[in-house]
Amino acid sequence: MCKQVQNVEGILFILSAASGAGKTSLVRALLERESGLRLAVSFTTRAPRPGEQDGVHYHFISPERFQRMVAAGEFLEHAQVFGNCYGTAEPTVRSQLEQGRDLVLEIDWQGARQVRTCFPRAVSIFVLPPSEQVLEQRLRSRDLDSDRVIAERMATAWAEMSHYEEYDYLVVNDRFDIALADLVCLLRAERLRRVHSEPRLGPLLAGLTGRDSGVS
Repeated sequence: MCKQVQNVEGILFILSAASGAGKTSLVRALLERESGLRLAVSFTTRAPRPGEQDGVHYHFISPERFQRMVAAGEFLEHAQVFGNCYGTAEPTVRSQLEQGRDLVLEIDWQGARQVRTCFPRAVSIFVLPPSEQVLEQRLRSRDLDSDRVIAERMATAWAEMSHYEEYDYLVVNDRFDIALADLVCLLRAERLRRVHSEPRLGPLLAGLTGRDSGVS
């Protein structure tokens, strides 16, 4: 069981959504916009999709290696989705945050629930589609799955979206540019919270208030 962490330098952002809601595209665009944000690359047992690179989008590993990592307690969170396993390595996340780097985890609600037990200050965002019809259209536009698989994914999506109440923020991905702008605003607002900005502004605050610059 992980040790709960209250005080870390970086901010951990959790981004979740039902399959087809567009979270992966939003995360990629967000990383391009926000140079100080990094993706915590997850491990998965599924095969790479066209254009995906090992170590960039995911660490693609065998089911056997994944289970060895689970047994060794290496994962901060892990879950099985559509027959494939996904997990986030705990040491990597802790190391990056302790170095003051902001991270984003692109994980489902199961993983998000596990992460929050270890990082209660993590900022969680759930991305919603504008409608059920649009979600189904997006799944079909991939032209990768049969009607049966699409129906299964839609059923899973309904179940996933029922967990929206567990998240801090909700973003509707109707127009991509607006949804991306909303995410950028959320990131910047969180960085301005006193708990995050006070350590960075220590010298300035000390000069303005006449207090010691050390921030607890």
